[in-house]
Amino acid sequence: MRFENRRWLVIPTSKIDDIDFTEVKESNKDSLRKSINGEKTFIKYEVIDVKEDFETTYIHALDNEEKSYTTKAGVYGRPSIYSSDYTEYNHADILALLSTEEWTTKPEE
Repeated sequence: MRFENRRWLVIPTSKIDDIDFTEVKESNKDSLRKSINGEKTFIKYEVIDVKEDFETTYIHALDNEEKSYTTKAGVYGRPSIYSSDYTEYNHADILALLSTEEWTTKPEE
């Protein structure tokens, strides 16, 4: 799959000022694409999808003792504006959405 770790989040344009542009691929609010009616936009970002818990062991630099921590299964890297109230898309799904009349005007015949 192309862009396997990239996700797109469709949000209302009323939330644009809540986007932390250091967390997403867009550079600023002027770089956002909007739906035809101007009510929605989207952001893209990279995630890491951890399928199952795993433990990492290391030697602590200050006390030279062995330490460990567990990384829980889950999706990491979502921006702070992420909410399950909004739909998150993969590459194929966002391409399909953006080809709809909500996002793209049809050429006049």
